[in-house]
Amino acid sequence: MSDLIIGLTAELEHTVVEADTASKWGSGLLPVFSTPALVGLMESAAVKLVKEYLPPEQTTVGSHIDVRHLAATPVGMKVRARAELITIEDRRLIFKIRAWDEVELIGEADHERFLVDEARFVAKVQTKI
Repeated sequence: MSDLIIGLTAELEHTVVEADTASKWGSGLLPVFSTPALVGLMESAAVKLVKEYLPPEQTTVGSHIDVRHLAATPVGMKVRARAELITIEDRRLIFKIRAWDEVELIGEADHERFLVDEARFVAKVQTKI
């Protein structure tokens, strides 16, 4: 299995660039940090959290995320996401994730991931080809 325990946390920081904006993602028309980019940052924080605790043959896959994007962030400002592992149920992991820019809380999420055997998962996906 893994050495994961409830209460583990990890953080990621990122400076917002033009490629992160709603206008570039097509999720809006404004030059602000997009919701898709926020989701990516949040998921990446959860992945970072579990990565060092898993055996080499295991990884996780995201299965659900419930996000609230609370405030806009301009290009050039730093954003930070903090993931906390709050539930472990067999292969199912639940994270509480919050994100801030340099001024305020910008997002909150509940995120579900599943532990998988990487080779077996990829082999199963390849059967679609």
